[in-house]
Amino acid sequence: MEKLEWLEIFSDIKVGLKDASPAKILQHILERKWTLTEGERDMIVMWHRFVYLKDGEKKEMNSSMVCEGVDMYHTAMSKTVGLPVAITSEMILKGEFSKRGVVIPLIKELYIPVLKKLKENGILFEEKHV
Repeated sequence: MEKLEWLEIFSDIKVGLKDASPAKILQHILERKWTLTEGERDMIVMWHRFVYLKDGEKKEMNSSMVCEGVDMYHTAMSKTVGLPVAITSEMILKGEFSKRGVVIPLIKELYIPVLKKLKENGILFEEKHV
């Protein structure tokens, strides 16, 4: 609640957007507070915990990633959103995938080479089996 109050989510400040969707209104509110200034940079931290059964035995794997932005223009957010799209687009244009059409990226042929290129660009998920 403290963070929502800091964002002024509950304030009477006029948004000033005509016919905006709830998503556009939220984006507008967030951008008022979440804009980087000179000398600031962002950081993205992801942590995934997978608990599963294999051969009747409970297993756990943790996957984590930390990506730091360089400055207010070269952000971690732009890097982690833009690079996967750019890498995949380039690979499609070069004909590096045999799959065609709309496919979910859960096929090793698709995600392994993309993850490799992301690693070359400093985006690396570290996996640990517990």
